Amino acid sequence: MNEKAQKILKELASLYPDAQPALKFNSPYELLVAVILSAQCTDERVNKVTEVLFKEHNTPEKMLNLSQSELEKYIFSCGFYHNKAAHILSASRDILEKYDGVVPDTLEQLKTLAGVGQKTANVVYAVAFGGDAIAVDTHVFRVSNRLGLAEGKTPAKVEEGLCTVLPKNEWSKAHHYLIYHGRRVCHSQRPDCANCTLKDLCNFYKK
Repeated sequence: MNEKAQKILKELASLYPDAQPALKFNSPYELLVAVILSAQCTDERVNKVTEVLFKEHNTPEKMLNLSQSELEKYIFSCGFYHNKAAHILSASRDILEKYDGVVPDTLEQLKTLAGVGQKTANVVYAVAFGGDAIAVDTHVFRVSNRLGLAEGKTPAKVEEGLCTVLPKNEWSKAHHYLIYHGRRVCHSQRPDCANCTLKDLCNFYKK
């Protein structure tokens, strides 16, 4: 790990020692569904939706008791509800048919599920199963590029850069640190550079 990355990681860890997932879940399956719903939607909204949805539909079997139109009514407020409902039902079917009803615990197997791409697989793998992975959402992408911690025009490129400069056993923690910093300080439209303790290390601020 280079000196700059080391300083950034140390400062983020001191700023957000209690950083943790904002999505609420009680099982790997609930987390998987919540992450699918969180695409282009706030975690706060997802938590309100899943609080109701998971009361009766918190396993693949129970989820498949719903038709797509019935599921869409539950998740309508999360946006892109048609595609998300289709993905959730397809993934639930895959889990039952391919994995005996148990959410798989490897990145490779997670990505075989319908609607599960790299980011979703990384989140479930890291959070539900304690794996080493960095999921690059909009916050991680923005903060990494601005700091110069890992620069790239695509999430895949930023993920590759972060995995290169950060120790593997810190990947999951760093993911949450960067999200917290993006939400609380390094906002998309008006980053609070004046109160950012990382500004002396930040490429964006120096420009």
